[in-house]
Amino acid sequence: MDSPEQKITKTVSREDASKESMANSRHVIGIHFCGPTPLVWRADELKSARELGIIGTLVGSLARQPRQNTRLGRPLELLPEEGRLLADMGRAAVIPDSTNEDPEVNPEQVEQYHAGLENSFQEQGAMVLADRKTTLLRVMTEKHNEDSGSQEDSDGAVRDRLEALEHGFSFPRTAMAVQLCTARAGLSHCPEVRRFLAADWPTPRDERSETRFRVFRDLRRQGFYLTSAGKFGGDYLVYPGDPLRFHAYFIVVCISMDESMPLCDVLAIARLGSNVKKTVLLCSSGESQEDDREEVVYTSLQWSGMV
Repeated sequence: MDSPEQKITKTVSREDASKESMANSRHVIGIHFCGPTPLVWRADELKSARELGIIGTLVGSLARQPRQNTRLGRPLELLPEEGRLLADMGRAAVIPDSTNEDPEVNPEQVEQYHAGLENSFQEQGAMVLADRKTTLLRVMTEKHNEDSGSQEDSDGAVRDRLEALEHGFSFPRTAMAVQLCTARAGLSHCPEVRRFLAADWPTPRDERSETRFRVFRDLRRQGFYLTSAGKFGGDYLVYPGDPLRFHAYFIVVCISMDESMPLCDVLAIARLGSNVKKTVLLCSSGESQEDDREEVVYTSLQWSGMV
């Protein structure tokens, strides 16, 4: 059994660990920009964003291959409104682009890097050739066991095939596996450094983007989860909880308070919402008459058909 002093020490260590985990949960999320698109790379930051109700979309960082279309990884692509909301909450910082820096190029390191690539190419080619030879020997052995021909003819055929493989084999460089170096991707910033990073939010703020952001912020404050609704002809899909557990209830269309919407567009989006069993919300931002604060006006559309 543990002594009272050991129990106290374990209790204190658990409290310190819980305090440390709470402090880590408040870490600032680093956002990288690829043009106007905000991206999140670190796995722990993806988890923190998810806990804050920020869903985003995993887009992957490799060339699109058939196996990658079903399971994509980092980075997480955020909607502009999601990134801006994180910044307004004080939970995000823009990581400066380190590719603009012009570090000194060491010719010896460059030469060493290319030499390492060449050695790796030769090793991979030798491994593939050995694998091909092993496969050929296995196939020829199976055929020899099934065939009742002479031993000398089969051995000669095997030697001829091996010699042809030796002289005719070529390993393409496009099939070479290469290790990606991410040391200069800006992933080494610690949370303390991110807190001191100061950068303006690079996305433009016109009337359209302001309306979208105000609607997004208001719905998030009400506890809804939002994703992009481009395939449904709207701005956002609204979920009552995590999209992994719930279906979307609403299709949000953001329009300005003074903007007119053609009747044919209203009918089209209403019928679309009825076909996918969702309610269409026309959302506009304005000012409250009571305390001059911003408010969002919601108008629901449901298609009832013609009588």
